[in-house]
Amino acid sequence: MALSAPRLLYLATADARGHLMRAQLLTHALRAQGAHVDVLTTSEAGVQFLRRFGIEAALLSPRYAVQFDARQNMRAAATDANVAAYLLHPARMLRDILRLRRCLRGVDLILNDSFHPALLVMGMLPGWRRRIVHVYGASLRAALQGNFDGRLPRRVAALFARLIGWQIDAAAGQLEHDFAQPRLQACGRRFRLPTPVALAAPAMPGAPPQAPTAAVYLNPHFRDPALAQALEQGLQRAGLHSHRVGEGYADRAGWVGEDLQWIACAAASTLLVSAPGMAALSVAQVYRRPILLLLTEQPEQQRNARRAAACGLPHRTVVWRGDGEAFALAVAVACRALQSEPLPPAPEPAPLDAPARLQLWVQLILALARGQCVSSADAAVPAPAPVPLRQEQGA
Repeated sequence: MALSAPRLLYLATADARGHLMRAQLLTHALRAQGAHVDVLTTSEAGVQFLRRFGIEAALLSPRYAVQFDARQNMRAAATDANVAAYLLHPARMLRDILRLRRCLRGVDLILNDSFHPALLVMGMLPGWRRRIVHVYGASLRAALQGNFDGRLPRRVAALFARLIGWQIDAAAGQLEHDFAQPRLQACGRRFRLPTPVALAAPAMPGAPPQAPTAAVYLNPHFRDPALAQALEQGLQRAGLHSHRVGEGYADRAGWVGEDLQWIACAAASTLLVSAPGMAALSVAQVYRRPILLLLTEQPEQQRNARRAAACGLPHRTVVWRGDGEAFALAVAVACRALQSEPLPPAPEPAPLDAPARLQLWVQLILALARGQCVSSADAAVPAPAPVPLRQEQGA
């Protein structure tokens, strides 16, 4: 007997482009397998962004958002204030919960990417939690649970960490991804799996060799023109052409706000340049490209950079400290080093490639939506049909 088509709702918070990228990638792949998928996001810019990838998303509420400065440093106090106002104001989270409750009546599963407060609350309550699955990077969970470490008394910070962990684990499932996770690992209702990566179209046979090129992606929180200028100078000094994508620099000469084919450029590049988001590190690993990491005061990305070092991912790290000349020099030195060093052997076990990662996610989500049991061994089961090739722009 044929299985009925699952009905899914994907909520992707818009304060990180990686969440939106993952949403469009998985939505297209799930729809290709017959699933009905609706998408919600949390800003009008997020709605427009998804539309350019062929996804019509609805706006849940723009009231909840992580706060950043113009150099992608997270503003912890401003974020805390925003979250507190969202939680306590009756016209904010409560209204979103009422809307999501109506949505739950018609869906088999809601995917929460990542940690929207309304679904964190709903995910711990009887009657709702059995259909809510949290999607998140392992480093983001650690950063969220450690949000008040060093800022509040130790016991209070530890209590907050336990409460958040309990909220997350109370839901029907947790899809915890990491760029270096080799295979699916099931631990109760928590599934650890490799971060999904978009498929890059193969190079044309006989294409001429490409000049040394850096594929740059900076998310919209990067807006400081001095940082962009110093980065451009550093890449030029290192002898690199560059393809530069950044919504925050869309009006700057030599930059584009978006490029739906960025993944193809990245796969063919000499090296990548990005903040250490989980998606960017996954692109570097899957397509075996060294990466220059622009490290900022964003806790989960700092954890990602340490993870990249521990895993031996070829990379260098630079930090913007307000001195353009020093930053340009650091970029040039780092890029020359990345170009001169041979790539190390592929890690063992070899990481899953982009198609295998995507198929793994699709299999797992469909199984959860149908109420099927999933074990780590199921990672070896092929998907019922290949997922379509989709392009993805950045981190």
